[in-house]
Amino acid sequence: MSDFSIIGKRIALIDAAAKTTGQGKYTDDLSLPGMLVGKILHSPYPHARIKKIDASRALGLEGVVAVVTGEDAPNQYGILPVGHDETALAVDKVRYIGDNVACVCAISEAIAEKALELIDVEYEVLPAYFDPEDSMKAQNDLIHEHKPKNIEKEYHHVFGEPERALAGSDHVAEARYIANEVTHAALEPHSTLASFEYDSQTGQPGRLTVWSSTQVPYYLQHKLSIVLELPMSQIRVIKPLVGGGFGGKSEVIPLEIIAAVAARKAKAPVKITYTREEVFWAHRGRPRTIIDLKTGMRKDGRITAVAAKVIQDGGAYCSYGIVTILYSGALLNAIYDIPNVRFDGYRVLTNKPACGAMRGHGTVNVRFAFESQLDELCVKVGKDPAEVRRINLLRAPCITVNGLRVQSYGLPECLDKVIERSGWRARKVKLSRSRGLGLACSHYVSGAANSIIRSDMPHSTVNIKVDRDGGVVIYTGASEIGQGSDTMVAQIVAEALGCTLQRVKVIAADTDLTPVDIGSYSSRVTFMNGNAALQAAKEVRQKIAAAAARKMTCAAEDIMIRSDQVTKRGSNGVPPPAAEATNVATASGRVEGQILRDSVQQQRKDDGPKERMSFEEAVVAAMDFHGTLTGTGSYAPPVEAKGGKHKGAGVGPSPAYSYSAQVADVSVDEETGQVTVHKVWAAHDCGRALNPVSVEGQIIGSVWMGLGQALQEEMVWKDGLLMNPGLLEYRSPSSAESPEIEAIIVESIDPEGPYGAKEASEGSTAAVIPAIANAIYDAVGIRLREAPFTPERVLAALQAKRSGGKKIDMTNHIDPTAPTHFREHGGSLCYKDRGPERHPHDPARRTTEAEAGGND
Repeated sequence: MSDFSIIGKRIALIDAAAKTTGQGKYTDDLSLPGMLVGKILHSPYPHARIKKIDASRALGLEGVVAVVTGEDAPNQYGILPVGHDETALAVDKVRYIGDNVACVCAISEAIAEKALELIDVEYEVLPAYFDPEDSMKAQNDLIHEHKPKNIEKEYHHVFGEPERALAGSDHVAEARYIANEVTHAALEPHSTLASFEYDSQTGQPGRLTVWSSTQVPYYLQHKLSIVLELPMSQIRVIKPLVGGGFGGKSEVIPLEIIAAVAARKAKAPVKITYTREEVFWAHRGRPRTIIDLKTGMRKDGRITAVAAKVIQDGGAYCSYGIVTILYSGALLNAIYDIPNVRFDGYRVLTNKPACGAMRGHGTVNVRFAFESQLDELCVKVGKDPAEVRRINLLRAPCITVNGLRVQSYGLPECLDKVIERSGWRARKVKLSRSRGLGLACSHYVSGAANSIIRSDMPHSTVNIKVDRDGGVVIYTGASEIGQGSDTMVAQIVAEALGCTLQRVKVIAADTDLTPVDIGSYSSRVTFMNGNAALQAAKEVRQKIAAAAARKMTCAAEDIMIRSDQVTKRGSNGVPPPAAEATNVATASGRVEGQILRDSVQQQRKDDGPKERMSFEEAVVAAMDFHGTLTGTGSYAPPVEAKGGKHKGAGVGPSPAYSYSAQVADVSVDEETGQVTVHKVWAAHDCGRALNPVSVEGQIIGSVWMGLGQALQEEMVWKDGLLMNPGLLEYRSPSSAESPEIEAIIVESIDPEGPYGAKEASEGSTAAVIPAIANAIYDAVGIRLREAPFTPERVLAALQAKRSGGKKIDMTNHIDPTAPTHFREHGGSLCYKDRGPERHPHDPARRTTEAEAGGND
């Protein structure tokens, strides 16, 4: 019989039926009596001072109830305590095309949109910065006056003696890598509904309720409190179903604040749902990144040192940027044993939408560079890439050179699995022309050991209440965003209590009902919320076991609860194996006390000591002895997991790390430059797979997202104007473009994870891009250092190779094998027919000051 009855089983997510039948409600499905529609006026300029806003004509339009501007909500906020630099609506100036200027509240969407055209805004256009390296040279017209050279933050870390180690290396590789900007492309657009309770006598607004598509309800409650100057106790945030987040909803997005401000001014409920184009402007995705990387290696394949200079194009506001740049440096070190490291990181402001957190936060672009350069060194030392990676594995448990504690480390088995499943050695010598295999590894945190809110409070808390009929209700503040967190806590609690999953109900992410949880990001929920749930369930189980022991005349330690059956050790009442457990909770015919079930009141009946009890009987007995049957659990990372003391050391440490190894099988069409990925083998160390079908889904999703960034996704810019703000033009891969992905689960059983579990949602993303880059090199011998690997970049590199290194002008003078700077405009997504003039307000097309200002 398995040690577990529910953990490790392939169980459908508990919200699957609601989502697949359409009964589940997302924010935009909700409405309230008297609800108004909110539409936002956005800036047409990348950088401009607001001289005047006149909304009188809009307010005169029938059906318009209110117009909100920055004056209605001037308080600054931000997701990081050190990064409060945003206002819900622009107060003094706009900082990117799409910045929020005003909001119209009207009785219909059509009227609201018409009213937007009647708002007159007078701008004074300012010089703008679009390239991070140019922005770092700025002396005047800074994006934020208190940020010299437009640098949001810079960090310089040195561990060991990197310069000396590089000088003594047998081989050194050095190159510039560029990863272009990508965004989340979640299926559900951002949406928020806000409503105040109004005093029936005074008409004054009272309590605020907000329904929002968010990954962080408690942060939203906090930021609403700051901007609206309301006590948090007067604000309730409810998270309905969320149609995908991937980090894009892990901080407060302006419409969430604007809806509340508008509802207060209009004295009516207001709902704002972004259009798809507005979602692209809201962005908060992965930043364009320049990585100047240098790696040293000995003849035997041992890495001696790595030095990385990383510049991130952060956009106009801080967002998560400080965390993003720190992750880029910190996570060079928890995957291989690298004794000497230099990291110089710059987070730079530009006049574009703010970048933020996106799946694999901070690590994906740097991992692309590192794993690509590692393969270049493998060629130099004449060793197999898999062998070199094995040579440089950590010896866990250990602490890395930058202070990251590693307790469980499944990377060796991940490597073994993908080498075995892909037939790595045999296929490498048999592949046809223009077809190749590539290998790469990645990793990620199981939540940050140090929370961003600078508090010693637990990162997660879970409450459990058991009803008298044996129903179990879990109250958790964690946000289910499609990753399966509600199912995860239900499984953990059911396993710990010994009851069936059908008894368990989850109430989540409602700030009035559920305990504080710091949000669903950085893959923290399984580890942290799971541990809190396990602790709460153990408390309840102890009460049930104690009561059952009294009825069964044995010690509580001898009580066994499994599949709704309570027995004592050594008795004949052996619980049924998990496979025989019924799917429906059974009602007991012999009960203590009184229970109500199916409207039948059953009477007390004392028939003496028992050999076995039902779960319901045991629950009733526990209530007889303890009263209300509840439990509370919380989780905070141990001090040993919180990292070193150097500046910036707080980002990167985690109580546990996941690991991934992947092999990609690709072919390259040398006539068209088209890269086809035939198959990806992806092994992921998730500690323990609490629900294998869910873990496999997350691995496949991670690989899929990486494929998009590797081959085709790219936000294309011209003078700060996004040229492809729609899913048709942005071109995320569809199911038709997805190769076969073989998800392989590796279980390292982390000593501190709930039942040994770690993260399984992000860690596989970062390996995809370098695995494909390495496979392209294996196929046709070109080393691409700029992602995505679009056909024209592949063709340019092929033609450069054929011409003996001569640079080919196919990508605006940028050689994809040796990029030096960002291209302002280009890529496969270029609008050849419409070009940069498709937008009537494109500032690059204006020549005079008079043209630039005026009625917009």
